[in-house]
Amino acid sequence: MPELPELVGLSQFLNAELAGSVLESVQITSFTALKTAAPSERELLGRVLKDVSRQGKFIDLRFGPSTTDDVGLHFIFHLAKAGWLRFSAGVVPAEQKRPAALKPGGYITARLGFDNARIDLTEAGTRKSMAIYLVREASEVPGIATLGPDPLAEDFTVEQLSEILSRKRAQIKGVLRDQRQIAGIGNAYSDEILHLARLSPFAPSNSLSEEQVQTLFDSIRSILQQAIAQASGKPASELKDAKRSSMRVHTRTGEACPVCGDTVHEVAFADRSLQYCPSCQTGGKLLADRRMSRLLK
Repeated sequence: MPELPELVGLSQFLNAELAGSVLESVQITSFTALKTAAPSERELLGRVLKDVSRQGKFIDLRFGPSTTDDVGLHFIFHLAKAGWLRFSAGVVPAEQKRPAALKPGGYITARLGFDNARIDLTEAGTRKSMAIYLVREASEVPGIATLGPDPLAEDFTVEQLSEILSRKRAQIKGVLRDQRQIAGIGNAYSDEILHLARLSPFAPSNSLSEEQVQTLFDSIRSILQQAIAQASGKPASELKDAKRSSMRVHTRTGEACPVCGDTVHEVAFADRSLQYCPSCQTGGKLLADRRMSRLLK
């Protein structure tokens, strides 16, 4: 699933390529992906794309007013677990922009044809969970309205992180992944952050010392800033590979930890897995491979 760094890179890339472009065609092939009934897709046509931004794990394409409507519109999407974006630069042939070029139920969930480029929102697999919203204000999207603070915002402090962690007894990895608590961090970067902070993914969030909270705060900033630096300036087609190449423990099961040389281990769940280094994070103990795991005695 794309997370904060890739979505920063993606929004920057799209903004550089498309700001000022006119939307000539739009098709959303999945009824389940489109989460709003009004405004309609037709109301986007002919509008100028003002800018592209990111909020949490959402990408926001902000369009200006039309000739008949003096209010702008937002095309907002959440790529979910298996979604991505395919970008085609240059003048696209008209027959490749028309809605007839797509069929419902296919690999492409939505297509936006601009006067100088085309965007395809794609989703692999049979489990479709991409979400698209057409709204007049970004705050109308439920997931955006309930977002927690952005961890790279200037006003996000170690004191704020401490307050979030102390709200209840919960596994620290779950708190990092909860978009209502902290926006933008997902499964991959929570693994990387906890590895750098030398914390078990199952450590109770309200049990950390002041020093551990400070270390976690610094690790959040460091991991995300490094990943953003690696993603910035890259086209959409290269962002996934850039993410994979930067991982130290996530998806590295069976490989050597780059810090201590111990073997990276995995805990698998029904729909995801986490990776960690026993020597760096759990005092050498292995975590049981089940959802409600505790350290093995």
